[in-house]
Amino acid sequence: MPPKPLEPLAKKLLRGVIVVELLGVFGAYGLFHIMNSSQDFRSTMNRRFPSVLEVYYQSNEWAGVYGIREQDREAWSTKQD
Repeated sequence: MPPKPLEPLAKKLLRGVIVVELLGVFGAYGLFHIMNSSQDFRSTMNRRFPSVLEVYYQSNEWAGVYGIREQDREAWSTKQD
């Protein structure tokens, strides 16, 4: 009996990789959208995952959007007082 071709397995693996990639892209977009629209969520991210928040700030600065980091720091410092 000859061995089965690997083509069906390769197609399934390729589909799986594509699905995982799409989930990652949409997840990253969703996280960016939430962070972009909610300063409270950015504050939570600052406490829990500061490196993710830093990537958010840097991506905005690379896109030419400045001042979000400073606005957040100012708002968070007034909340602590």
